[in-house]
Amino acid sequence: MVVDFHANRVPVIQSQELKQLVCLVNYTLRGLHGCHGAYMSNMNSIASLEMAILINNNKSMKLRSSISAFWNFLPLFEHNQNQAIHKPYTFTLALDLSHDRSSQSIVSLSLSSPRLSFRLSATKTPNWSARGFASCNASMAFSNTYLLSPSSLYKLNPVLFSARRRSVALSRFHLRILKPRFVAVAASENGVFTSPEVAKSFDFTSEERIYNWWDSQGYFKPNLDKGSEPFVVTMPPPNVTGSLHMGHAMFVTLEDIMIRYNRMKGRPTLWLPGTDHAGIATQLVVERMLASEGVKRVDLGREEFTKRVWEWKEKYGGTITNQIRRLGASCDWTREHFTLDEQLSQAVIEAFIKLHEKGLIYQGSYMVNWSPNLQTAVSDLEVEYSEEPGTLYHIKYRVAGGSRSDFLTIATTRPETLFGDTAVAVNPEDERYAKYIGKSAIVPMTFGRHVPIIADKYVDKNFGTGVLKISPGHDHNDYLLARKLGLPILNVMNKDGTLNEVAGLYSGLDRFEARKKLWSELEETGLAVKKEAHTSRVPRSQRGGEIIEPLVSKQWFVTMEPLAEKALEAVRKGELTIMPERFEKIYNHWLSNIKDWCISRQLWWGHRIPVWYIVGKDCEEDYIVARSNDEALIKAQEKYGKNVEIYQDPDVLDTWFSSSLWPFSTLGWPDVSAEDLRRFYPTSVLETGHDILFFWVARMVMMGIEFTGTVPFTHVYLHGLIRDSQGRKMSKSLGNVIDPLDTIKEFGTDALRFTLALGTVGQDLNLSTERLTSNKAFTNKLWNAGKFVLQNLPGRSDTSAWESLLAHKFEKEEHLTGLPLPEYWVVSKLHMLVDAVTSSYDKFFFNDIAREIYDFFWGDFADWYIEASKAHLYQSEDKEIASISQAVLLYVYENILKMLHPFMPFVTEELWQSLPNRKEALIVSPWPLTSLPRNHTAIKRFENLQALTRAIRNARAEYSVEPAKRISASIVANSEVIQYISREKDVLTLLSRLDMQSIHFTDLPPGDANQCVHLVAGEGLEAYLPLADMVDISAEVQRLSKRLSKMQTEYNGLVARLSSPNFVEKAPKDVVRGVREKAAEAEEKLNLTKTRLSFLQSTILVSE
Repeated sequence: MVVDFHANRVPVIQSQELKQLVCLVNYTLRGLHGCHGAYMSNMNSIASLEMAILINNNKSMKLRSSISAFWNFLPLFEHNQNQAIHKPYTFTLALDLSHDRSSQSIVSLSLSSPRLSFRLSATKTPNWSARGFASCNASMAFSNTYLLSPSSLYKLNPVLFSARRRSVALSRFHLRILKPRFVAVAASENGVFTSPEVAKSFDFTSEERIYNWWDSQGYFKPNLDKGSEPFVVTMPPPNVTGSLHMGHAMFVTLEDIMIRYNRMKGRPTLWLPGTDHAGIATQLVVERMLASEGVKRVDLGREEFTKRVWEWKEKYGGTITNQIRRLGASCDWTREHFTLDEQLSQAVIEAFIKLHEKGLIYQGSYMVNWSPNLQTAVSDLEVEYSEEPGTLYHIKYRVAGGSRSDFLTIATTRPETLFGDTAVAVNPEDERYAKYIGKSAIVPMTFGRHVPIIADKYVDKNFGTGVLKISPGHDHNDYLLARKLGLPILNVMNKDGTLNEVAGLYSGLDRFEARKKLWSELEETGLAVKKEAHTSRVPRSQRGGEIIEPLVSKQWFVTMEPLAEKALEAVRKGELTIMPERFEKIYNHWLSNIKDWCISRQLWWGHRIPVWYIVGKDCEEDYIVARSNDEALIKAQEKYGKNVEIYQDPDVLDTWFSSSLWPFSTLGWPDVSAEDLRRFYPTSVLETGHDILFFWVARMVMMGIEFTGTVPFTHVYLHGLIRDSQGRKMSKSLGNVIDPLDTIKEFGTDALRFTLALGTVGQDLNLSTERLTSNKAFTNKLWNAGKFVLQNLPGRSDTSAWESLLAHKFEKEEHLTGLPLPEYWVVSKLHMLVDAVTSSYDKFFFNDIAREIYDFFWGDFADWYIEASKAHLYQSEDKEIASISQAVLLYVYENILKMLHPFMPFVTEELWQSLPNRKEALIVSPWPLTSLPRNHTAIKRFENLQALTRAIRNARAEYSVEPAKRISASIVANSEVIQYISREKDVLTLLSRLDMQSIHFTDLPPGDANQCVHLVAGEGLEAYLPLADMVDISAEVQRLSKRLSKMQTEYNGLVARLSSPNFVEKAPKDVVRGVREKAAEAEEKLNLTKTRLSFLQSTILVSE
């Protein structure tokens, strides 16, 4: 919509008249709001909301304040935008108060949309008001013809189109095509992006809109037209039951940084997402859901239960991926996988069969971590250890054949396991028990069962009593010792955590109930020595929270040693790089001491073990490994006859088994001819937390080499854990968990990502509100800088100005040499930054990148160059200089956006789209060129100018000079320095608030130097500031004298306290230390004030 008001100009534009003008504009906008439902419902491509005030008048500065004062008469912009206008508009208010002979004043208001055009012209009387029109003409064009009725126009604005406005010519409707607000990017016309010329700050709610636009444009897919080497990352698959936490936010941030950077570098990039079926976690969730309905898993049966789990997955399984999208993850969602997908399930079966054929998979009874509630073995990764208060029980073991005084006292935290004791061990060098070695001990409460007393250096004679009960069936260390010594293994526990028949009278009791009863009876029989409080390391299930029981159980295992050797060799040969390097030692140590991997789980949800047994045969001896039930039956019939009956192993495979195949199964393996496998394997980087280096990363390396012949990725990047501001691990019990989604709502995704990326590789990161607040401010600073850049670029219709601006090619040396010093400096610094940042990106030094860009943008560009550019933009009469500054502003700013985009994708894309002449989205724009020209001399010279400016600013602050007051200065230096400093006189004057007419450049100090503040900015560069220009010397002397008296009193009080022996000797040391520090600080301030007062007093004497 375009609305123009033409009014006969009155001799003087008064504030009241401007108020009436704004009210008139407001009436029109209110009419639009009121008819929004009738006329705006189909306007889905309104571009953006933007306001600008342009005043071309020799009294423009005076009138600008009036416009600001009355701008609040537009309540449209005071209301919530979502309530006032449901789609943003392009809005420009221009005031042209020219003083020509025609005495015409033209005020124009434009609201533009591709589907609606409206023009209004009006003439007012000299004493005009919002209602005082002499005549009014209007022209409109709508995309829908039903909008052209008089009643519709009345709804549009009852003030302008009421029945009394007889002069409105409704017959003058015509179609009119508007010029687009933005030059290239169509997204701006579709309501995706908002310009900083319009919005005060970046709106976090637009992030999802921007993300969906990226996805709809296909930017997340690899661009196969690019012939360079692909960059591929497979996302660590989060559990399908998961909900977003800071660990997810960390890996998404780091991986997305890698992907976005390499995408901009022109490489075909693939970030392959997916989720893990999470056997234990998912089954537990669904069992709890069924329990709330009064249903048990066993009541449903395996088939029906599995069906219910799939239903749950379809309903809730997408939660985590939707949350990951919210973080800005630019994954190729068309390639998303789930570990129970048909293709990945085939890969799991194929891997099991191949390992079994090579003799690397076997079945046997060994020690595992057992979950009594879930009744399944769990992996080491799914066991969490916590320091918990408990009890240490001291029990007598009588020596067989000895007297009543012959006994050994053992200390244990789990007395109920004594029924499984098969030996008592002491250290062979422990003289206390040497006489008992080789004899037998009687296990209490077992009706006289004897076990040998053995000697082994494994026993720590200084721990506890120095006597160790060996229960191989219920302790990992005891199990290993028993296997080494050939001791028998007794299991005293059932799968549900109750004691079995080995425990005799205690059979059927829960393990914890048995503990209480056993101790009570030991006390009765005199075998209980004592019990004492003891803190122990308790293993708990990561999923259910119950205490894990070490238990010997029949399971399927993978022999790991031959696989581990190849994985070790890959690191030794440099085929695999682990970052940070220190984790290579941990990786090597674990693989060098690797244990066989228990891969079976007693669950119903997961990949069923592809093993079938023969009815009536021994399971360990007679079984068939096959890809399907039909194949197994055929094999069984060939071996055992047509009437054979088979049944499948009820267990499923460990979730980590399928995850270990993730880098290549997701690309099509075992189909070696799969296009994605051939194109994108091996992948480039595996990024994950250092806490799963062994359990997942190392296993992927082993499986990748085993099944594909090559490492699955060339680099492993390990991030640390996210902790709270005090360095504590986040937990619900501590109440210090920070929710990423809540953080995004308050600070924005970009601020969260930038904060997380500041962590050092492999190091834990302490996350605090202060850091997030600081980086939110960084986002706002970016936004405001964009607003400044846009406001100082030529109008989009000013073709000649844009041709001049775009003619500057800063990638070429010849275009730099003629630049003014501030422009030469900032472009040189930018080119150096691009090289440093690009190198750091390639080395994965993300924290260095974040700090370098932050420092350059905030310190160099925003604080210095933007301020310096104002001298050329606003004060220079040379249009070419102004054009150069405009070009440099745009060049530097757009390159900052490019380098920051991988870290802060949303705000940078929003700002990029607001810049003119964008030919493509930022997400796919080319990365800045490296090795571009720079000039170190220009950098040094501008640094001298900065040092001079800082020195003058500090002096102004020290003497409390009013910010608006301009002061005189004499700049003293050699001729070379004077030459380039004086050339930037306007910049120095602006930045230092100097009086342009009273700044002098010379090679000698001024004659009144003894009445000036002398500043040394650097070697060979000084400044003299007349003191009388900055302060009222007499008044300042009086103020400082009073201040000095007060400071002396405070200092004397501190010295008196320190002189008192009672205080120094009796007060706490930290209090005394604090008083000493205060006294030293007070003395320093006192001396500085005395020096300054002395200088002022001497100045008065000289002037007299």
